[in-house]
Amino acid sequence: MLQTPSGGAGSGTAARGSELMSIGSVLSALRDEFPEVTISKIRFLESEGLIEPQRTPSGYRKFSAGDVERLGHVLRMQRDHYLPLRVIREHLDAMERGEAAQLPVVGRQRTGDDGPERAEVPAVARVGRDQLLAAAGIDEVQLAEWQSYGLIAPLEDGAYDAEAVTVASLVAELGRFGIEPRHLRVMKAAADREAGLVDQVVAPLKRHRNPQTRAIAEARTRELAALTVKLHTALVKTALGVRLP
Repeated sequence: MLQTPSGGAGSGTAARGSELMSIGSVLSALRDEFPEVTISKIRFLESEGLIEPQRTPSGYRKFSAGDVERLGHVLRMQRDHYLPLRVIREHLDAMERGEAAQLPVVGRQRTGDDGPERAEVPAVARVGRDQLLAAAGIDEVQLAEWQSYGLIAPLEDGAYDAEAVTVASLVAELGRFGIEPRHLRVMKAAADREAGLVDQVVAPLKRHRNPQTRAIAEARTRELAALTVKLHTALVKTALGVRLP
């Protein structure tokens, strides 16, 4: 049995016993701790060799409790320790072999609840073009269209930020309701304005020569980003007059 790297309760506890779970059930089991996880994300992690669910004769994925627990560890190490998938895979494989595998330190780690973070900034998690297409379940034509509207943009080396998988998956899901990429330009513009506001607040800290101050700027950026997302969600709910889970 894997031990939770951060010491928290494993999300896999939602999958008890030997009963196999569908990918939808796995998503529900993980959502409490990882509200941003999507089916596309789970499929992407499978394509990267992080999990190996069973398959029914008709090709449907079936996940064991161990699979769900392992998924929880992967998502937690990404979120809390900023570890790339290759390092996470090697770490979990070593643990399953019974080796004394210490959690690697890559990039930024918190020193305490209120303390500053280390000055090291983790490398951006990247995915290749083919990986993005496969994880989001889209084709080249769709990707080109979405890029033309600025919804997704490649990095300088032609790869994509891993968050592009989430964006692509959500754009695809909205498309099922008849919401086309061109309709989403207003959302992209609003996101850019919100990002500009956050950047304006933390810019003086980012320009500071002290590495610890720059690390604090990074932490503050993440905190402000989370708050703006929550506010945006609350405003949309209020405007629509609905309560969302």
